[in-house]
Amino acid sequence: MNTLEAIYHYKIIAIIRGAKKEDLLQIGAALKEGGVRLIEVTLNSPGAIEGIKQLKEAFGEEMKVGAGTVLDPESAKAAMDAGADFILSPTVSKDTIKITKRYGKVSIPGAFTPTEILTAYEEGADLVKVFPASIGAAYIKDIRGPLSHIPLVPTGGVNKNNITDFQKAGAVAFGIGSSLVNTKEEVNETYLGELTNNAQAFIEAVSTK
Repeated sequence: MNTLEAIYHYKIIAIIRGAKKEDLLQIGAALKEGGVRLIEVTLNSPGAIEGIKQLKEAFGEEMKVGAGTVLDPESAKAAMDAGADFILSPTVSKDTIKITKRYGKVSIPGAFTPTEILTAYEEGADLVKVFPASIGAAYIKDIRGPLSHIPLVPTGGVNKNNITDFQKAGAVAFGIGSSLVNTKEEVNETYLGELTNNAQAFIEAVSTK
């Protein structure tokens, strides 16, 4: 399936922020074993561009790999050249959306207010990341009242305890950071096993509703 279809199907985008480049493949493999097929490597991580390239070379079409915290079109182009399948931003950068679409990749800019969300979509975004989503699932439901045609991806504040609430509110996918991938912990066999179990729990939470 293509990238957009994969996002709608698998729903969980695992955000890897600050991981050591040498740990990325192990983290990716553990997430994959738990059923996650969507990984975002934030560009403010060490060696992020090379990490994206390594993940794509290792997993190919089995995993869709995105670049996150993309603030400008130049960074987006570098990430896509490295193999990024989708581009996520914390804000609405029209030029970043434009170049992402020009090269046939999936654009997921970040927005918060109804005006920002609509602007992002009108500029060509495939999905809109609602960030930060720590305000709660009720906000997603409220936004979807007047903007039900825009697919929303809440990010920041989504965890295993509230993800079903976000899904019931109408979210189509979810950006999951430290509640799934805690890069402050040592990456060892125990950590990787727990990561796989955690990934499986998130996948099951959105697959059974």
